[in-house]
Amino acid sequence: MYTAGVPQASGKCGAARNGRDTAQKWRVVDDVAFRDDTRHRPVIRTRLQRRLHYRALEAACDICAWICGLAAAAWITHDVAGPGLALPVMARAAVAVVVLPAGCGLLGGLYRGRYQRGSFDELIAVGRAGCATALALAVLGGALVPGQRAGLQTVVGGTVLALLAMVGVRYTVIAERQWARLTASSGVKIIVFGAGSAGAQLVQSLARQPGADYRPVAFLDDDPAKRRLRIHGIPVLGDRSRIAEVAAQTGATVLVIAIARASGTAIRDLTREAENCGLIPKVIPSVSELLSGGRIDGVRDPRISDLLGRRPVTTDMDAVAGHFAGRRVLVTGAGGSIGSELCRQLHSFGPAELIMLDRDESALHAIELALHGRALLDSDQVVLADIRDPGRVRQVFEERRPEIVFHAAALKHLPLLERYPAEALKSNVWGTLAVLEAAAACGVRSFVNISTDKAADPVSVLGYSKRIAERLTAHMARQAAGTYLSVRFGNVLGSRGSFLTALSAQVAAGGPLTVTHPDVSRYFMTASEAVQLVLQAAVIGRDSEVLVLDMGEQVRIADIARRLAASAEQEIDIVFTGLRPGEKLTENLLGTGETGERPRHPLIRHVPVLPLLPEQVTGLDAALPGDELRGTLARCADAPRRAGVPAAAQAALAQILPIPRQAPQAVPADGPARRR
Repeated sequence: MYTAGVPQASGKCGAARNGRDTAQKWRVVDDVAFRDDTRHRPVIRTRLQRRLHYRALEAACDICAWICGLAAAAWITHDVAGPGLALPVMARAAVAVVVLPAGCGLLGGLYRGRYQRGSFDELIAVGRAGCATALALAVLGGALVPGQRAGLQTVVGGTVLALLAMVGVRYTVIAERQWARLTASSGVKIIVFGAGSAGAQLVQSLARQPGADYRPVAFLDDDPAKRRLRIHGIPVLGDRSRIAEVAAQTGATVLVIAIARASGTAIRDLTREAENCGLIPKVIPSVSELLSGGRIDGVRDPRISDLLGRRPVTTDMDAVAGHFAGRRVLVTGAGGSIGSELCRQLHSFGPAELIMLDRDESALHAIELALHGRALLDSDQVVLADIRDPGRVRQVFEERRPEIVFHAAALKHLPLLERYPAEALKSNVWGTLAVLEAAAACGVRSFVNISTDKAADPVSVLGYSKRIAERLTAHMARQAAGTYLSVRFGNVLGSRGSFLTALSAQVAAGGPLTVTHPDVSRYFMTASEAVQLVLQAAVIGRDSEVLVLDMGEQVRIADIARRLAASAEQEIDIVFTGLRPGEKLTENLLGTGETGERPRHPLIRHVPVLPLLPEQVTGLDAALPGDELRGTLARCADAPRRAGVPAAAQAALAQILPIPRQAPQAVPADGPARRR
């Protein structure tokens, strides 16, 4: 029988032949392994010999430190043995002084490579070994020299001197090695800005690496108390005003910003100053990158997210996880930037059921693939539905009975909604109302409406529609048994259709970059940060509030565009096109009359909201001309505003109006009459 042209053996002969072949193959493998092992044995033996030699030398230095320390202490305290002692007695004492320090050091792990050189752990180990040696000398002194006991002053003094000598020798050797590596390194000369713990760790890490890519030559720091310091042999030569001078003095070509949790403003300012001085700016990895396995010496170019930095988001993830674990959670708009990130983080908390609702089948496919590594779209977790269909929304809620709802579905592109305001009415207003009513009808425990900073003092159709959604949510909080609230934040960095995505595409195409105005500024936050705070808000929020996330400082779009243009290989122009209808020069997180308190989280403000009756929006006519519908939405967003009364006072007044909670009326299958 033949297979692939190779004759196959059969019966006993074939088995014997196969056995011989297998044995021969294993002999070949064993021979190769033996030759490899033989070839590496001299190298391994040399390393072991070098290590043993170094450990023996270290022990000998410690013994000498003890001999010199005890001798010096005895001379100082005049506790020197008399001439009547016999030579054997002196020999026993000398042997004890040699053996005890070495034995205590060996038992303490000093000579077995347990501790990193120069670390605090090694310092503690040296102290323990020294104390053990001193105790042994004090106890055994009478046995070693009959009739005499080592004086307490001599033992204590000798221990102190010996420990100082042991620590001093170790740190001298470490400093000499690090300095030799730094001065001998052929790496790029860098100035480290930040003489704190992060900068010190960076220099120490680079000093320990033979052939490191970077060679620190100077520190700079704005703290006057750190002037004239030397950190791991590198001097602090001044503050940021001396960047150019120090660069010329040292020949450095790179400025590394080594400030832990640096703000976006600090990184932007230092980056600009470094570039003005002809230096290449670099930053150390962020705290989250270090926690994910990054190295402190893995310096990199500043990213857009670094330049937009703000105070780090700190979230009580244990409390958040406990709120969602074992619950049925529904997310509308699950395929969007915020919706998909919500699903990712909620999935990690172990909900009883995560229901992902969207009208975009491709987006549902993508999020299922991201969560489960498969996207057959045959799971009950994905629900294809449109929030503009009240009957379908009500059907989903009745079948799935969610306990917690995150409403992230919305139209968000401001210019398009200015042109087609009826679409904002159908999705952002009527769609939100349909979800609210369905949630109330099935007894949802917690409802979170995702809003936007454009709802604060709105001037655009997007802002009007999202402000109406906030007020409808506040109204439902008074009608339904669960907790209904909204969360307001600014732009999400890198979301689909965001300015950063558009500018990056323009850079890839060779430009030009289009920006509406030189001074236009916006708030930015990464999707991960925003969702962390949204989840925290869902835990701590109270009925009918808008929880406003701290977005840090506003960032000028033109500055980001200039940085992207500078990073391109070819020269790219920036064109200012002018503000579009409905756009503001700067955004506000709080509207006129709104005052936010932060009772439960430093990055979340609680703002009361004036409710809006659903009857004020269900009767709107989507067929109205654009300008007329735009004005109608503006009046709904602002009505009823009482002149001279702050928004917080109006909301507080609305909370005590005698309107009892009642079960919401079911929405007709075809929705409000004027929606058709």
